[in-house]
Amino acid sequence: MPFKTLDDVSDLNGKIALVRVDFNVPMENGRISDDTRLRVAIPTIEKLVAKGAKVALLAHFDRPKGKVVPEMSLRPVAGPLSELLGVTVGFASDCVGPAASDLLKLLPAGSVTLLENVRFHAGEETNDPEFAQQLADIGDIYVNDAFSAAHRAHASTEGVAKLLTAYAGESMRRELDALAAALGNPQRPTLGIVGGSKVSTKLDLLKNLVGKLDALAIGGGMANTFLFAQGYDVGGSLCEKDLKDTALEILTEAEARGCRILLPVDVVVAQDFKAHAPSRTQGLDAPLTAEDKIFDAGPKTVAQLTEVMAQSKTLIWNGPLGVFELPPFDAATVAAAKFAASQTKSGKLVAVAGGGDTVAALNHAGVADDMTFVSTAGGAFLEWMEGKVLPGVAALEV
Repeated sequence: MPFKTLDDVSDLNGKIALVRVDFNVPMENGRISDDTRLRVAIPTIEKLVAKGAKVALLAHFDRPKGKVVPEMSLRPVAGPLSELLGVTVGFASDCVGPAASDLLKLLPAGSVTLLENVRFHAGEETNDPEFAQQLADIGDIYVNDAFSAAHRAHASTEGVAKLLTAYAGESMRRELDALAAALGNPQRPTLGIVGGSKVSTKLDLLKNLVGKLDALAIGGGMANTFLFAQGYDVGGSLCEKDLKDTALEILTEAEARGCRILLPVDVVVAQDFKAHAPSRTQGLDAPLTAEDKIFDAGPKTVAQLTEVMAQSKTLIWNGPLGVFELPPFDAATVAAAKFAASQTKSGKLVAVAGGGDTVAALNHAGVADDMTFVSTAGGAFLEWMEGKVLPGVAALEV
């Protein structure tokens, strides 16, 4: 790995480790409703504490747009984090200047302090060099443990990394290892599953993947655009008909690059967008009315997909195969997810998945914990799959 990790640090002996974490947690009535992002940061914090560091945590919360917004303070996070760590986490009323530096100087080695919202400063999102220097003045080393924010060239993710010796945290390292296993240097054959509602939102992703994968299954509403491009009737289904030529270009490119495209061979159709709506399964040549809408892939499509999956050694997954939130239109996604989990648990498949809907779908299927790695990074995961350079990752390279 072309990054320094915490294994490259021996004894920090009271030095201040400035750690970028993602604590942009969901809040309800002033309380954290999901502490996953806090838990993810624990291994890095504990490893630094064990090495004698003073840990200063940098994070953003919501979008205060460079102004101090009391309701967007990170202060409510300190208590829950203290409970998870089993130690008292201090809180600094600012992330730069005396409010942060003076407090950190007084604290003993092994202490943990949460700094106030970096987005209270306009220089954060503009990656202002002066603000990055103010951040760097607080710490002795920099650790980025927030892959989910690595696609932003902000002062706390990119600017400060160039001013201090920079390391990848434990969560960042796990994410980068998983991504390398999925696309960087994967075991072949490789299979991708890309779903979602619109082709237009994933054009860069599709164009990148057809040049890297051995097979690519396209599902969800975006599959309708490809079916329409091939001359099939999609009735009243969600379909970007103006992207017909683009879809055909992607299919042509895939064929030229040796990537097999898997599209639905049968579909589940209903007229009402609601749970347990009357539905039917039919082949692609069966007629559709203007009221008929495709909400899921059919069992023959799932059989085709799992057959290819059984022959694959690496799977990368972004997006569901149907409207999984509404049964029975979750059937294809659940069946494919359970098969992927069984292949992974038996050691036959490296399965890496990411994206908000994907995580929700895998949790719905009850198999998220059985996959090799599930990224909760959202936009950063998608941009990485698109082949884009992530500023926060590039800044860590040595």
